[in-house]
Amino acid sequence: MKIKDFGVERWMDLYETQCTYNLAETCVESLTVDELLTLAGKQNSILDELRPLKLTYGAIEGSMRLREAISSMYARQSPANVIVTHGAIGGNALVYQTLVEPGDTVISVLPTYQQHYSIPESYGADVRILKLREENGFLPDLAELRSLVNDKTRLIAINNPNNPTGSLMDEAFLTEIGDIARSCGAYVLCDEVYRGTDQHGTGYTASIADVYERGISTGSMSKTYSLAGLRLGWIAGPKDLIHAVAIHRDYNTISVGMIDDHFASIALENRAAILARNHDIVRTNLAILDAWVAKEPAISYIKPKSGTTALLKFDLPISSLQFCTELIEQTGVMFTPGSALDMEGYVRIGYANNRNVLETGLAKVSEFLARLGSR
Repeated sequence: MKIKDFGVERWMDLYETQCTYNLAETCVESLTVDELLTLAGKQNSILDELRPLKLTYGAIEGSMRLREAISSMYARQSPANVIVTHGAIGGNALVYQTLVEPGDTVISVLPTYQQHYSIPESYGADVRILKLREENGFLPDLAELRSLVNDKTRLIAINNPNNPTGSLMDEAFLTEIGDIARSCGAYVLCDEVYRGTDQHGTGYTASIADVYERGISTGSMSKTYSLAGLRLGWIAGPKDLIHAVAIHRDYNTISVGMIDDHFASIALENRAAILARNHDIVRTNLAILDAWVAKEPAISYIKPKSGTTALLKFDLPISSLQFCTELIEQTGVMFTPGSALDMEGYVRIGYANNRNVLETGLAKVSEFLARLGSR
C-alpha cells in the first residue's frame, strides 16, 4: 500500500526536539504525573491503586470504568457505544480500515488532519475534497457538500473543532451535515480531539455521534486533557460500527496498556479540574495571540472559536516552508508551514503551550517579521 508522507508529522519530527519556543505544539500544555495526581487528589493513594494491578492484557475494548467515563461526555452514548484505541490517530485509522473499500466515495474537508484524506486515498477510494474558505469562516459550504455526494458515498470526514483553523460547527450545523449524509446512507466521521476547548461556556459543543444515527466521534486524552503521553483515544458511535471496528482492532491492537487506561480513567473522572485549568490557558493565550495579530500588518487570521491552533495568513513573498525554516533557524520559534497542511500561504500556530513560551516566542516572531520587511 502506497501512502503520501504525513506532512505535519514529518515536519514535527525534523524540528520539535530542536526548537526553543514550540509554537507548533497542538496540545494544551501537557500535565506532569504529579500535576494530574494533585488535581485528582491522589498523590498519597496512587501506589495503593497500582500495586495490586496484575499486568495482563486487561479489558480488551477498554475497562468498563474508562468507557463509562468516556460515554458520560456524550448525550446519547453508553459504554457499549465506545471502544478504546491507541490515540484518536488509531481510532481514525480503524474507522477507515473498517468502512472504506476501493471505489467508495469519501468526502473530506481540507484543511484537516491528513489521515482523513490520505488514508482513504491509499485504499483506492474516490476522495473528494471540500475546501474550507476564509469567506465562510472556515466552515464547510453545505451546498458544495451536497454537490459532492453520490450513491457511492461511504463516508464524510469532518473535524470539529477544526485543526488548524479553530472553526466550530454548532449542533444545528452538524444536524444539517447529518441530513446530507442520510440522503445517501453515508457515515459521518468527526474527529473531535479538541472537543471541550471552546472559547465560551462549558467548552463542549455537540458531538456528531449524538446528532446523527450514523455519526462516529473520535477523541483522545492528548489535546483537551493534556495527556498525550498516555497514547489513548476512543471511538464513539453506533453499536454495529463498534462491533465491526473491534474485529479489525483484534488484528493490530489487542488492548491498550492497563496503566494508561487507569490514568485516563482518573483524568476523566476529574475532568472538571483539568478543564478549569485548560480553559484558563486557551482563553488567556488566545487573547494574547489576538492582540499580537492586530499589531502585525503582514499577518491576518480568522479568530478561532475553539481548539488550540490558528491558521495565520502571511503577506510576504516567500513560501510557508521558507518562512518556517528561517524562523526556527534564526529565532528558535517553531510554527508549522501551511504546505504541510496542503494550505500554502499560511502557517499554523499552536497557542495553548506555556504562556511565557507564547509571549516570548511571539516577540521573536515580530522581530523576524521586521527583518523580513526590511529586506
